[in-house]
Amino acid sequence: MSEEDKELEILKAKRMLEMQKNITQRQKVEEVKAETKKPAISNRELVVKQLGHRGIEVLQNAESQFPDESKVVVEKLAELIQGGEVQEIIDGGKLLTLFRSLGIRVRMQTTINVEQDGKMVSWSDKLKGDIKQEYQTPSEDTSSESVQSTTEHSPSENTSNATENF
Repeated sequence: MSEEDKELEILKAKRMLEMQKNITQRQKVEEVKAETKKPAISNRELVVKQLGHRGIEVLQNAESQFPDESKVVVEKLAELIQGGEVQEIIDGGKLLTLFRSLGIRVRMQTTINVEQDGKMVSWSDKLKGDIKQEYQTPSEDTSSESVQSTTEHSPSENTSNATENF
């Protein structure tokens, strides 16, 4: 019986070793799964993280105007970013230049702002204001002229007017 007990103890020890190996393997597999689940970032999100000033605006316009082409460009950009070939921040101008160099004419809304009376006004609003001032009613123009003519003249102007009257 003692031999059977020894054999039984040896089998138990082998079984315990197998169980410990299985447990460590499962733990390793779980760790690997946890690591791979973290960076499940889409290509677009990766590119958006790399975009700078007005880059998102250019990307959104490109996606709305050319959805298929912009998807391909985003995939290739993501590959370059993941590969480490593109490390700098891509601003809107660079991204627009990239699209245009590929033959994708992304249209952007542009506005020109000018300073008027200490504040920024769009060029179209400034032109509208100038046009309104040019086409005022004649009664308004004469009232402004009358204000100008009622101003006092300097003494030298008074003498010249006096000589013209004689």
